[in-house]
Amino acid sequence: MTGYGKAETEYINKKITVEIKSLNSKQFDVNLRIPSIYRDKEIEIRNKLSQTIERGKVDFTIFIDNSDKMPAGKINRNAIESYYEEIKMIAETLKISEPVDWFSILIRLPDVIKTEAAELDENEWEIVKQTIDDALKKLVQFRVQEGEMLEKVFTEKINNISSLAKEINQYESERIEKMKIKIQDSFRKLELTYDENRFEQEMVYYIERLDISEEKARLDNHLKYFSETLTNEKNQGRKLGFIIQEIGREINTLGSKSNNADMQKIVVQMKDELEQMKEQILNVL
Repeated sequence: MTGYGKAETEYINKKITVEIKSLNSKQFDVNLRIPSIYRDKEIEIRNKLSQTIERGKVDFTIFIDNSDKMPAGKINRNAIESYYEEIKMIAETLKISEPVDWFSILIRLPDVIKTEAAELDENEWEIVKQTIDDALKKLVQFRVQEGEMLEKVFTEKINNISSLAKEINQYESERIEKMKIKIQDSFRKLELTYDENRFEQEMVYYIERLDISEEKARLDNHLKYFSETLTNEKNQGRKLGFIIQEIGREINTLGSKSNNADMQKIVVQMKDELEQMKEQILNVL
């Protein structure tokens, strides 16, 4: 389910911003972009996100705006002197000329720049955790609003399919009679005689094959089950997806058994409503 949450806070001379974005996905997949000072807290952050978000592709970012003008590192004078003496000795031994620009070469060598790793203040981390919680709350609120919209959409589509299914009833008995008349007309055109009893037996066979009462009953049960699950249960996105598959199977069977142009038009309309539901079902947790 899509969602967005952002929260900001300040600690001493830092402005800390937490931003969380989520997109549709069947699994929980998180991409973290956090400053190195919080790297030791990565597992804790992932657990916090998974417990709240549960499912989706998540981008999580922490920005730090530090007003302090502290140096990024210090030059290791002893390392430079050691490199200088060693390079000079090698040049004399190999009888090659010494470098012209010593400093530009020495400054690039390993361990010349010493970077002091910053340590995380636990008071700062408590404030960051609260900021993460605030951003998560806003993301959840975003999702709740989208969920309410989706509930209205699904309820409308389920009601539409249910109404269309009832329209099939008016054509059900008519199509059997039409089929019977069509077969009799074919016999007359071919000037063939037939046994009335055998003809009735064959008609019973066709009626049983084209009977859709079971499909209509199952479809009605699936539609009711979907509505109950949507209203009464939480975190049932996958379950609703399975119910939609079952609804689709019954609609397809109705179409294959319809043998009537008007019924087939209704089936096409039902499929259209169902496809719109399928497009949105991944948005449900």
